[in-house]
Amino acid sequence: MKRFKPGISFGDYLVKVSSRGKVRGSVEPQLGVRLYRWLGVVVTLVMGLLVVRMVSLQLISGGRLRVLADENRIRQIKLGAPRGKIYDRNGQVLADNRRVVAVQADTGLTLDGWSRLYPVGPAAAHVVGYLSQVNPDEVGLLGRSSDKYDLGDLIGRGGAEQQYEASLRGVDGGRLVEVDSGGKVVREMGRRPAVAGQDLHLTIDASLQQAAFTALNGRPGAVVATNPKTGEVLALVSSPNEEFNRVIGGVYPPGSTFKIVTAIAALAEDKLKPSFTYVDTGIISVGKFAYTNWYFTQYGRTEGQTGWVKGLTRSVDTFFYKVGEYTGPDLLAKWANNLGLGVISGLDLPGEVTGLIPTPKWKQEAKGEQWFLGNTYQMAIGQSDLLVTPLQLNIMTGVIAAAGSKCQPHLAQIRNSKFEIRNCEDVNISSEILDIVRAGMVGACSGGGTAFPLFNFTPQVACKTGTAEYIRPDGKMGTHAWLTAFAPADDPTIAITAVVEGGGEGSRVAAPIVRQVLAKYFGVEDHYNYAAISGVGE
Repeated sequence: MKRFKPGISFGDYLVKVSSRGKVRGSVEPQLGVRLYRWLGVVVTLVMGLLVVRMVSLQLISGGRLRVLADENRIRQIKLGAPRGKIYDRNGQVLADNRRVVAVQADTGLTLDGWSRLYPVGPAAAHVVGYLSQVNPDEVGLLGRSSDKYDLGDLIGRGGAEQQYEASLRGVDGGRLVEVDSGGKVVREMGRRPAVAGQDLHLTIDASLQQAAFTALNGRPGAVVATNPKTGEVLALVSSPNEEFNRVIGGVYPPGSTFKIVTAIAALAEDKLKPSFTYVDTGIISVGKFAYTNWYFTQYGRTEGQTGWVKGLTRSVDTFFYKVGEYTGPDLLAKWANNLGLGVISGLDLPGEVTGLIPTPKWKQEAKGEQWFLGNTYQMAIGQSDLLVTPLQLNIMTGVIAAAGSKCQPHLAQIRNSKFEIRNCEDVNISSEILDIVRAGMVGACSGGGTAFPLFNFTPQVACKTGTAEYIRPDGKMGTHAWLTAFAPADDPTIAITAVVEGGGEGSRVAAPIVRQVLAKYFGVEDHYNYAAISGVGE
């Protein structure tokens, strides 16, 4: 009987596979070992990185991260310091503060700060200045007591706000508060009170400032009034109301107001005697050039025999042509500087410029041109390349008013105990020369003079008109209107200078402005008919 043979069974298959696997078994286990090894390396690296990161977070960055976490929980809130107030000489507020308290809708944090108020408005804009936010270049700058400026902080621009920023600003305070996850204040952890800025008292008279602003009536120009014996600035107005301050930054030919310099230079340098006279015929010819007197040009008339007082009273051009010829441009320039023209005054406001007092040397170096007699003629009557600021012309006027004493103008009230500090110097002008110039200036403001709007004004005014020619942008000739004055003539307490750009004649345009300011200063009830101004003027 044959045995049953079932064929290849599943078990046989397994055995055979196993037997054949002796060759594979040497490869596949090695692959597994490698995979396990690589996996171990990867795990080790990952764990190492985690450990390094944990060490970095805990030991190296822990402090910083703790601070960041605290900052999410603890916040600092700046308490803005109120700026110092600015007052005029009588205690009227020129710059004040208003508290601004607001709540941030997203955090509920209270913001505590201040806004600035200017009760006098545009009339005092160039004296007081204004505030604006710091720009990126100013962030981090040190203020008072090492208090730095941050974005959003306010800083003074122009006027006293800029000049006295360090003392006006004060020192900001702050609150340290804890907030919850929603940003709401949970508790206050600390507080540092703000330190208010120092108040500033100016020499300005707000009512006089307003009178000058009203008198200018928006016309481009400037008015400046000072106490000639102390240098206190009583009014300083630039119009229109823009950042450019014409009182200290605007430069203009002074016109016939410069004849005061010409007279003093000739007499002080002994180039001409007090007895000098000249016969005006209306015109002086130099070669093919003709130099005329304004009275001859406008009315065809002459002044005849003219001395110093009449020359200033009537502003006789031909008289001063000859005076300038005898004196020379270098001495004219020297005395212009002595009297405050063409030099920085040192007024405590930003933006002052020097102007220009030309000389033959300057013309050769700046223009490459020779100086001619005609240049001296023009300089002697305030033309040529002469450029002065209204403040400089006011300083010159103050020297005559203060008997030869030149006082540095200032806006801040500077006091030492009970006595005011005066920064004045003697210009060394003899009393005889001062008397001559004062008499001529009184004549200009009296009947027969050139400043007819000031005739019969009480108290007596001493003044000098000026009508300065310049070339307009359209190439045509224009004139700036000047008047500079002091009063009372026998014991001055105010020196005032006004200029209107392109205004016309000084007598018709600048003189009425000065009259209105003087009327306010002296408390005079003024009935002058300004609308009907007419007459002979220069």
